[in-house]
Amino acid sequence: MTGYPGGVYLRLIVVGLVGMLVLAGCGSNEEGPRAPLAESSAELRAQLNDATKSEAADFPATAGRSLQAVADGIGATGPQVGLAGSVFTPGMNRLAFGVIDPESGFLYGKTAVYVADGPNAKAQGPFPAPADLLVTDPAFRSQTAASEEDIFAAIYQARVPFKDTGKKSILVVTKLNGDKLNGQLVAAPAQITVTPTKRDSIPRPGDKPPDINTETLASASGNLKLLDTRQPADDMHAVDFADVIGRKPVALLFATPALCESRVCGPVVDIALQLKATYGDRVTFIHQEVFVDNDPNKGLRPPLRAFNLPTEPWLFVFDQDGRLTTRLEGSFGFNAVERALNSAL
Repeated sequence: MTGYPGGVYLRLIVVGLVGMLVLAGCGSNEEGPRAPLAESSAELRAQLNDATKSEAADFPATAGRSLQAVADGIGATGPQVGLAGSVFTPGMNRLAFGVIDPESGFLYGKTAVYVADGPNAKAQGPFPAPADLLVTDPAFRSQTAASEEDIFAAIYQARVPFKDTGKKSILVVTKLNGDKLNGQLVAAPAQITVTPTKRDSIPRPGDKPPDINTETLASASGNLKLLDTRQPADDMHAVDFADVIGRKPVALLFATPALCESRVCGPVVDIALQLKATYGDRVTFIHQEVFVDNDPNKGLRPPLRAFNLPTEPWLFVFDQDGRLTTRLEGSFGFNAVERALNSAL
């Protein structure tokens, strides 16, 4: 198979965001890779701010070229892409990911995505992938939170159309900033598989949810340890999903902050908790843990099985009529969650 420049395609280690974040651990105090180029938190904040402003005009036009030719034109390679989602179907998709340099850590800068049916197929794009911040206000940060100095403080996301099913080649391009970089472009390849819509058994926008009950503080006899692995526990366990769906908008979040294999679960719960302070009078927020009694040896809780979830975290937002308006898989930041909430209001 023909590769990207420097053999990048052939030597690509296909890893998900979970695999990349295992370097740091979930809820661990072990030292992991530090944020790149961030000699101070002020510099990291500047990088993050720049990364939120991606536009198509910041990147080379495809001009009818193949994906390989686009990669050849960029030249500089080395980073890896960690995908924050696994479910893709024909149509418009949210493609969320992190970009990491194996030696220096996560890269933050203006970023865009190019896609094609293969390296030698005609490229589509660039599709802007602005960074979505995961950093909450201090009052809403748990022990597994993202902070300004965290190695993982934002997630990139692009809206990418796929016309048909099959394997797709992805090229992520990031414009590095900093005193010595002068807007240098670097490229990172990845692959995804687009599956037929009929094979997607997870509730989709427009669907009614499966008939489920979520555990509450009352049903657990006040034992928060059975309901929540977040430290400290959140307050999104007051209402059973079955008692509120179809009566008012609902944001149902499946996540296990302390037992996930990466650091994406803690931040998304923190974000939900902070947005609950803003939207809580209009939307019911429910946090559902993943494992029975928070014990992985006991298997998945019934609501996850009913939703046919192969991964976590997931956020499902339902409108007042009980129909799904938005679903988000993997890591998602403030902008994505707010858009999801507003889709139901």
